Order: sequence, then C-alpha cells, then structure tokens
Amino acid sequence: MRLAELSRRSGVSTATIKYYLREGLLPPGRQINATTAEYDEEHLRRLRLVRAMIQVGGVPVTKVREVLGHVDDDSLPRTIRLGAALWALPQVPEPDEDDEYVQAAHQEVDALLDRLGWKNAKRLTTISPAYRSLVVAVAAFRRIGYDFGAELLSPYAELMFRTAVLDLDNMETYPSQAERIEFAILGAILNEPVLQALHRLAQEEETARRYGFE
Repeated sequence: MRLAELSRRSGVSTATIKYYLREGLLPPGRQINATTAEYDEEHLRRLRLVRAMIQVGGVPVTKVREVLGHVDDDSLPRTIRLGAALWALPQVPEPDEDDEYVQAAHQEVDALLDRLGWKNAKRLTTISPAYRSLVVAVAAFRRIGYDFGAELLSPYAELMFRTAVLDLDNMETYPSQAERIEFAILGAILNEPVLQALHRLAQEEETARRYGFE
C-alpha cells in the first residue's frame, strides 16, 4: 500500500507517519522510485502498536524507540528480549535506599518472594523495575502506618501469578516471535488499566454486597 492508504487504514495522518519514519519507530517502506515507497501489513501492525504506546500508554517517543529496539533484536533469548522490552517502559521513581521504610519494604518483598518460591524473581531483584515498584509501594504503606507486608501480599501475588499464566497462554497463540512480544508490550500498556478497572469494579460489587447502599 502507498502512504495515503497506510494513513487511511491506520487513522494516523501522513505527517505523523513521516515523523515516525524519521524517528525510527517505523521501518522504511520498499522504495519504488525517488519519491514513492510501498508499505505492507507489517507496517500497519507496527504503526498501530506505536500509536497505542504513545496515545494510550503515554510512552515518550524515546522510550518507544528503545522498546521497539528490544522487540526487533533477534540476537536476544526470548526471556531476555521480552524482559528488556518491558523494562524499557516508563517506571516509578527509584526508591531511596537510605530511607528506613524502603529498607523495611525490601525485607518484606524479599520475604514475599521466598514465601512464594519465586526463585527467578528473587534472582532479578537488583535489576527488575517491577521489584523496585513494589518496594516503593510497600514503603508508602508502611510510612502511613499500614503493615502491608509479605503475609498480606501473598494472596494478591498468587492471584497475579494466575493472571501472568493467562497472559503468556494468550501470547503463545500468536505465530511469530515479534507478534508475541508486541502482544506482551500491549498487555503491559493496555491490560494493566483493564485489570485495574476490573479490580475497582470488584471492590464496588463486594462493598455493595456487604454493606448495601444505605
């Protein structure tokens, strides 16, 4: 397809597509002549991924480029390739390691991983943004006065593990490695708001069942 058709089918203006091409977010099309290039379904899929990351996920262009670089790196093993792409997404601020609440939170999160038997997650604690995010959240609870530690977190973590199994089961239904990793990236951006919304709806439902509307 030509640029105009790619724009029409994706809903992205030609000016924005040209910008994405210049920024390396979209691979160049097949050059037909000096002024015309041709694009295919792979370009359309990648364009939709880029738009979802930027418009829905609020991911900066520089981060999108970094994530897609990992997605396209065939030299990396699957686990590293997927993890590197997810870790390139925007994360919470780094925890203040001198803060007593952060230090206590580290102990609780480490105890949680031991309790669950998540050996691989334990091995990645020094580099995992997800680990640091959990530490920051637990430290915030403790700072306010709530002892939200390993025991209380454990059943939540078990539910999340079941969700992760569903995520990977769905991801593996796609035929190509690129599609699987792109699906995982979209899941990190789009599925988390879905899970958050479902969590809040469930809270509303259970609250009404327990206490009614009076």
